[in-house]
Amino acid sequence: MPKPIICLSEQLNQYMESFRHCFSKRQWKYFVIVLLGLIECEERKTLTGMLRVIGEQINISGLSRFLNKYHWSTDEVSETWTNRFRQRMRPLVKAEHKRLRAEQVKGRGRPKATVVIGYMIFDDSVHKKPKGRKMEGLGKHYSHSEGKVVTGHSMFAGLYVLLGCQCPLKPRIYRSKNDCELGGIPFLSKIDMAKKEIENFHPIEGTHTHILTDTWYLCKKLIKAAKKRGWDFTGGLKKNRIMRLIKADRSRELVTLSQYATRLAPEDWQVVNWPSQQGGHKCYAHIINTWIRKLGPTLLLVTCKDPYASQKSFRFWGSTVSDMDAQTFVDTLAIRWNIETLFEYDKDLLGSDHYQLMSAEAILRFWTLISCLLCFLDEQRSFMKSPNLTYGEIRRIIQMDHMERFIHWIIDQFNSGISAEQLFLRLAL
Repeated sequence: MPKPIICLSEQLNQYMESFRHCFSKRQWKYFVIVLLGLIECEERKTLTGMLRVIGEQINISGLSRFLNKYHWSTDEVSETWTNRFRQRMRPLVKAEHKRLRAEQVKGRGRPKATVVIGYMIFDDSVHKKPKGRKMEGLGKHYSHSEGKVVTGHSMFAGLYVLLGCQCPLKPRIYRSKNDCELGGIPFLSKIDMAKKEIENFHPIEGTHTHILTDTWYLCKKLIKAAKKRGWDFTGGLKKNRIMRLIKADRSRELVTLSQYATRLAPEDWQVVNWPSQQGGHKCYAHIINTWIRKLGPTLLLVTCKDPYASQKSFRFWGSTVSDMDAQTFVDTLAIRWNIETLFEYDKDLLGSDHYQLMSAEAILRFWTLISCLLCFLDEQRSFMKSPNLTYGEIRRIIQMDHMERFIHWIIDQFNSGISAEQLFLRLAL
């Protein structure tokens, strides 16, 4: 049943009000319709699909112009939700510092400074579009879910995680160098996009930033940018990376990470718990400070499921933090999974790959509005003080609130003298 805008929940309405300065009066109405449509629509999140659940006299051409032609800034929208996140987190950061100071063991001398860590995570996700031949920004990208190269759009995204709360960064479209030259726009690689985020991001006061990535983004260029800002960097490593091995006689040997791992004896491993929402699972880890080509001094972590198995599945990670133990390293790596969950919400819950938009700017705007809604869902999870609730469950709670308001609105319409036929024409057309 299509619902009019008047049935918006109080929380969603207050959240949207903070974005009024980003839009004109007409544009703001379309902004509300898109976010409400993403909340209510259970089918594919195309423009037509979202309009079917909105009880307003809006046509698809107006909504299309809002995403394609109207003048509004995705930077301004993303900065607004980021500022809301900062305002929400500042008192929590102060409270966490106070808690950490209270837990310190009292002794002689000045107590150690407490540290609250915020994690900045980067990754990219492919939106498959096999039939979108005329869409801007299309390219050939490797899809891990498909296990092959597919035609589609590559979304570069970032996520800031602090004290269990999450703030999506503004998404970007990665376009190939040839595509950028044809379109007359400057080319940025994924590494350059990550570097730009590192240079421009302003963390919350009183926090220390730790960057988490997969194997694609762990490189000297990004590590240098992170160190320039005094941040830490941790990410995955490919097995063919070269490391320096110092033997018992102090001689040095250059070996690949996989070669080093195969030489490890069973007693070189220790048991750690890999965290997860299901309680975690046991795995084996080996940790060592070493030197890795093109990275420099690195804390290396090697994991496997069973060191006694004949065929071991090794995985490798590196960090600029040299004093972490194996369990702390694993706990830090587990936080990176938040961005994989974010991509799942993007696609499965809010349909970030359901668009049928032609211009790259419209696609980027659609992704930006989805990230804006994800920030709202995280706010609600924080206010409900239920960290185990998924965004899907929070969305369902909001839908129930809308339904309750919708029923009261229908009763008010009948009490005011509107006939069933008039109400039907308003909602059905």
